Amino acid sequence: MDFAFIGQTFLQLLGGIPLTLKLAAVAFLIASVLAVLIAIIRTRKIPVLDQIAGFYVFVLRGTPLLVQIFLIYYGLGQFRPTLQSLGLWQFLRDPYWCSILALALNSSAYASEILRGGLRSVPVREIETARAYGMSGLRLYRRIILPIAIRRALPGYGNELILMVKATSLTSTITLMEVTGIAAKLISESYRPVEVFIAAGVIYLAINFILTRVIALLDWWLTPHLRRPRIVAAKLEPAHA
Repeated sequence: MDFAFIGQTFLQLLGGIPLTLKLAAVAFLIASVLAVLIAIIRTRKIPVLDQIAGFYVFVLRGTPLLVQIFLIYYGLGQFRPTLQSLGLWQFLRDPYWCSILALALNSSAYASEILRGGLRSVPVREIETARAYGMSGLRLYRRIILPIAIRRALPGYGNELILMVKATSLTSTITLMEVTGIAAKLISESYRPVEVFIAAGVIYLAINFILTRVIALLDWWLTPHLRRPRIVAAKLEPAHA
């Protein structure tokens, strides 16, 4: 194995990191908004919308992301006149925006189920206490329900973010030159797939390692109530002679 070549390849693949992170960040932001809406609709059992949301989640979780990317990128071209009349074609003809759309829709289906579990785990007594203080509607969700649900769903939601970063590698199939896209180009030039993919794997591993540390830190920051009993117990424990 040529470690010098791996080092050179690693430096070349670094150029794809900004696009990889941009794809993941934008898609995850859109997916988060959609996931919150879908989770609330399914938790509240809103007529008609609940059935539509359930079908949406079923289809997107039940089909491969790669198929969804191809359907959006290649399939929407059949509706070009309609999309042009709506002013959407200038975005949907671009592989970047097609990738964002596919990643966001797919992730929102999974994330909505994670958030729905978080919403259902919110203690009823806390909701009733908030209502007793006059909170209702959006204010109740914004100040009580969503903060608790997001805090409880954070570990699973963090995993979804990591999966999103890895899923960006599929966008190379529609010409985007993120990390995997550049790797494919280097392989076609050098015919050395092992070394190239080792370098690419190291980059993805480094990105996801940083993300896991950030998520763990955020989880630690959002759960001070889980740390206080240990501190108090340590203070109350009698000193050994």
